[in-house]
Amino acid sequence: MLDRPIFEIDARTGRARAGVLRLEHGEVRTPAFVPLASTGTVKGLHSAEVAALGYEMVLGNTFHLFIQPGHEQIARLSGLHEFMSWRRPIITDSGGFQVFSMGHGSVAEEIKRRRPGESRILSIDEEGVRFRSYLDGSERFMGPETSMEIQAALGSDIALAFDECTPFHVDRDYTARSTQRTHRWLDRCISWRERHAPGWQAFFGIVQGGVYEDLRLESAERIAGSRVDGVAVGGSLGQEKAQMREVVEWTLRALPEQLPRHLLGIGDVDDIVHAVGAGIDTFDCATPTRLGRHGTALVQDPESRWRMDLTRPPYREDARPIDERCPCPACREHTRAYLHYLARANEITAARLVTLHNLTFMKLLMDGLRAAIVEGRYEEHARRVLAGEAPYER
Repeated sequence: MLDRPIFEIDARTGRARAGVLRLEHGEVRTPAFVPLASTGTVKGLHSAEVAALGYEMVLGNTFHLFIQPGHEQIARLSGLHEFMSWRRPIITDSGGFQVFSMGHGSVAEEIKRRRPGESRILSIDEEGVRFRSYLDGSERFMGPETSMEIQAALGSDIALAFDECTPFHVDRDYTARSTQRTHRWLDRCISWRERHAPGWQAFFGIVQGGVYEDLRLESAERIAGSRVDGVAVGGSLGQEKAQMREVVEWTLRALPEQLPRHLLGIGDVDDIVHAVGAGIDTFDCATPTRLGRHGTALVQDPESRWRMDLTRPPYREDARPIDERCPCPACREHTRAYLHYLARANEITAARLVTLHNLTFMKLLMDGLRAAIVEGRYEEHARRVLAGEAPYER
């Protein structure tokens, strides 16, 4: 825990907050979406392009950077900021989600490295997790101290605690035991950090507890009462959106106002709007960039889940831009027909252009939500977003 608070709330509308995270490599205005730079890059883009879109923080993946090129090499090359030429804040996850998803066979689409159903987990015990590398099959180990060592070597502005990410299908007893282990691992993370971590690196604990209200409340209180600079909400949030929102509400009820709150792995427009309204400050998700690489653009159409699949036949001769109000290069300079052609031909240019569009969409969405909070009109703006009238209009 740092010797100063890292978060200041500038404005509130209901439970929605607009604030500023003050970190070693700069400030992050919230609410904010954080693009994934999982392997040291926002896939398909240069760091300067991501910065030019207005993003103030990206997320590096501790697990993948551990596997290759290795945190020691990155440390020798002056840390992740210099390695990827991103000189604004970086948050790193703990590796918990990736390593445990290998055992449960539920690796997110963004990080598929193996055949479905194949487990690379060798053992999970109190010390940590032994697994086989997706790169070469070698046996590797990750525990709380390993995760903290990697994140310290990477030099991220915010490190996350190593946790056990329990899936939805396990029972309450397993979830309770897993959550308690996450709490014990939190203590080990804190102990290692107090001796070895950079004095400027902030630290977030991760709330677990599955879909059980009492376990979520207990975990939130335990994390918030520990020596942390902020709190991330992780683990299984349920089978459907209504349940996810309920789980988030339970968690936030037990968190103090002054700590920043990060929601892990959530990026759908409607989910972000509801979570900001509930009091979440920052988000990360693979969806915008993953969709972009597969030719799907984010658009103001709730009926299509805010998605336009440009590879579909109707766009073959469509001379319109994705959205005439969007300032991104894809919309400013190209037609749906051209993007359809590029995507169908598997041209890298399609992935780049649609990714730029999707990240522009997300940035405008978050800017609009922040402005609405500051101006005291969040509820009305949220209604307009969910009706498909934003983010391009305020």
